[in-house]
Amino acid sequence: MPRPSWSADEGLPRPLGASWDPVGRTYNFALYSKHAGRVTLLLYGERDLARPLATHAFDPLREKSGRVWHCRLPEQLVRPARYYAYAVDGPAPAGRFEWHAFDPEKILLDPYARSIFFPPSFDRRAAIERGSNAGRAALGVLPPAAEEPDRDADACPLHEHDAIIYELHVRGFTKHPGSGVADADRGTFAGVVAKIPYLLDLGVTAVELMPVFQFDPGSGDFWGYNPISFFAAHAGYAVERDAHREFRGMVRALHAAGIEVLIDVVYNHTAEQGSGGPTYSLKGIDNSTFYLATGDPRAPWADFTRCGNTMNGANQMVRSLILDSMRYWTREMRVDGFRFDLASVFTRAADGTIGPDEPPIFGEISGEPDFARLRLIAEPWDPSGAMELGRAFPGILWHQWNAAFRDDVRRFLRGDPGFVPALMRRLYGSDDLFPDDRMHACHAWQGINYVTCHDGFTLYDLVSYDHKRNWANGEENLDGAAESYSWNCGWEGDEHVPAEIAALRRRQVRNYCTLLFLANGTPMLRAGDEFLQTQRGNNNPYNQDNDTTWLDWSRVQVNRDVHRFFKLAIAFRKAHPSLGRSRFWRDDVRWYGIGESTDLSTDSRSLAYCLHGASQRDDDLYVMINGWQEPLAFRIQEGDAAEWVRVIDTARPSPDDFREPGAEETLASARYLVQPRSVVVLLRPRR
Repeated sequence: MPRPSWSADEGLPRPLGASWDPVGRTYNFALYSKHAGRVTLLLYGERDLARPLATHAFDPLREKSGRVWHCRLPEQLVRPARYYAYAVDGPAPAGRFEWHAFDPEKILLDPYARSIFFPPSFDRRAAIERGSNAGRAALGVLPPAAEEPDRDADACPLHEHDAIIYELHVRGFTKHPGSGVADADRGTFAGVVAKIPYLLDLGVTAVELMPVFQFDPGSGDFWGYNPISFFAAHAGYAVERDAHREFRGMVRALHAAGIEVLIDVVYNHTAEQGSGGPTYSLKGIDNSTFYLATGDPRAPWADFTRCGNTMNGANQMVRSLILDSMRYWTREMRVDGFRFDLASVFTRAADGTIGPDEPPIFGEISGEPDFARLRLIAEPWDPSGAMELGRAFPGILWHQWNAAFRDDVRRFLRGDPGFVPALMRRLYGSDDLFPDDRMHACHAWQGINYVTCHDGFTLYDLVSYDHKRNWANGEENLDGAAESYSWNCGWEGDEHVPAEIAALRRRQVRNYCTLLFLANGTPMLRAGDEFLQTQRGNNNPYNQDNDTTWLDWSRVQVNRDVHRFFKLAIAFRKAHPSLGRSRFWRDDVRWYGIGESTDLSTDSRSLAYCLHGASQRDDDLYVMINGWQEPLAFRIQEGDAAEWVRVIDTARPSPDDFREPGAEETLASARYLVQPRSVVVLLRPRR
């Protein structure tokens, strides 16, 4: 007679979610809810998505351990079903830290579901209104009984000085009919795979994918910043129904091409929003555990994210949920890094304040062996006033989106007074933000240098619009950044542009490109900027699933001179490890002006410097930057003129703007007339 088994009879509290046990041929279900009074598992077949085939009411005296409800069910009971969900009941709201939102009529998604099914009748409104949403709710897909683990060893090496990050949106990247991708694959993970030859030709070494977590398909959100799951890949990006498998296939293909895969993760809030938002999952399972509360019954959900709710990072269960999600995407989906959206949210305590102590989640992430080689990137602020760019951010060795680089370079190239010292800091690697003194020992590579990203103008729009044009978003043009430090080059918009304005805009684009890839730090490029993608002045098209946000690939040929410039600039960056260093340039750089002295005055618009490459076994570079509206005669301060060759002059027409290797022009004089608003780069070959 077999011995009794507690786990076989009662189930186990770990792992959370639904899991298959091939030994006992059973399914284990585990759900965290501290405050629930009743939890019922619902099993659905494919034919009837409103009425469950079977239900199981958890017995808290047998099937609850601590705060986890769990059960183990035999294969023969579960096998007829394909989907599952929960119904959870509990007490009414009882104050700030017990602001419950239980509704036993709502069909709730398992937060740990690896795959999600949306029935044809899925209705977001049904999750908002009172009453049952049966048949109209998202359901978790039961794990297959015969699932084999993916044991492919397809890890990608972490790029160092040659890291070129390319931010793209999976759907927007190839959805346009001109993408050259098969119709069925456009706007999917498979579409990204189809464009790998393009990425390799451009020189990209890492893609940063805008959110790929399953997001709310009924919210009108195109960007994907309204997640309803931290585990499931977005079903809308799959050609067929298996988004998990197709995402893994994309990662495998990118790794085979030597390209890292980074994902933009939204752990700071969910699509459940606040009082007027839907109840999909966490809100109905244990609201007071997962979300920060205000204590105000009129607006009980704290909203530091400006998205309706804020995840309670001070709670151990919330941190476990996030770390479990990261382990899943690292171990099973094989991603190489994470970009934390609004990462400063996790520095807030349960009452919403930011204290002096290090938030525990960053220590827990640092202590996880699986994350040791990940590229961890923070957006080190939140929209409610937290700004922790640089050493103020508690993730000590994290990368950070360097908004100071973005703003200072924009303001210098726009012509704002007094920005020569700031430009020097940004080119040097932003040591004011990431100091390498004995106490901090930061690295230059921690700063993610960027000029544009998904949030704001495209690069072409940055030089074409002084004012945003967001009317199509339906918010009376009040959404999006009010100040972008853009400059239209003297003509607003993109209609009937005079030839001299169009030429100046192209020059400014080349200037931005040159400074981005010359700067110490890790460069990031927004997809489409290399061929002048435009959103026609919309600087916040979060809800525009149309040709506003779909990359128009015909512009590659229309703007092939700009595309060529970007491609050569990326290759130049990768060929010169002296530019992107682990440490700061220190004694290897000499700063000059149009003459021997650097002009740091408010009226100055000029800068030159020589970066010596011997310590990196590299060539020497001499850079001259004229941000003024008139030509300036620079005198080269190091060596003889004949030692230097011209590589870049952004004022010259293509192909003379960027000389390819072997075709550089030797200088005849130490005096170089740098044209208005242009950058010149000289090279002295290593001896």
